[in-house]
Parts: sequence; structure tokens; C-alpha cells
Amino acid sequence: MDIVDKARRSAMMAGIRGKDTRPELAVRKAAHALGYRFRLHRRDLPGTPDLVFPRLRKIILVHGCYWHRHPGCKFAYKPKSNPDFWMTKFEKNQARDQKTLFELVERGWAPLVVWECETKDSKILSARIASHLGHGGDDEL
Repeated sequence: MDIVDKARRSAMMAGIRGKDTRPELAVRKAAHALGYRFRLHRRDLPGTPDLVFPRLRKIILVHGCYWHRHPGCKFAYKPKSNPDFWMTKFEKNQARDQKTLFELVERGWAPLVVWECETKDSKILSARIASHLGHGGDDEL
């Protein structure tokens, strides 16, 4: 049973953003601090990736642990209300994520998935981004 009424829950869920989230902003800040420049949310690519580094042919996707079901993460808990609906939704999200990754690789892009919980430690986040993009940074436009 939910602790808030349906109208309030609907308003809360509608307020969840898909772009410019706190984890995404942390990834952008880390990539920028490393000297990399990028494009945001390219609609011509599968899944509208969060950060695109065109010259490097690399992409960073920032996934919320809850919505994309980060395996083993405490934030990917099972909802108590309407679990059948939510589990179906989560399965569709995961299937879409797999399809997106496959299509990006097929088009010659190298994607990196950064999970929401991984954005909490800026040093580890920066190391992952640097490892994916290569050391040093550049003036990627």
C-alpha cells in the first residue's frame, strides 16, 4: 500500500526528470574538468545518449540505478505498490537499454554506462571517464 494518494504519487512521478539530473551533471562536470568537450543528448543516435564525444566516437550514458535496475545496487529495490506494473516497466527499460547499446556499437560507437551510485565519488568517477576516453583530454568539439 502506498503512503500517499494516487494524485500525489502521480505528481511526484511526473516531476522526475530525464535530462539534467544530478548524476548526469556530475558526469558532465568530471568530463569537463578532465579537459573533454562533448555534445549533449544527440537525438540522431540510438537512445539519445547523455554525453557524446564525436571525434573520439565515444559515448557516456548515465543510468539511474532504480529505473535501469543496476544489478546488486541498494537503490534498485523492488517497489511494494503495484509490483507487477513496475517489474514489467523495468524489464522494458532494460530491454531498451540493451538494444540501444547494441545499436551504438553497430554504428561504431564505444558506449560507457555510468550508474547513478557511481557518481557519488568524484575521484572514482573521473578515473572511469578518463579510462574510457583516454588519458589527457582534448578540445573535443
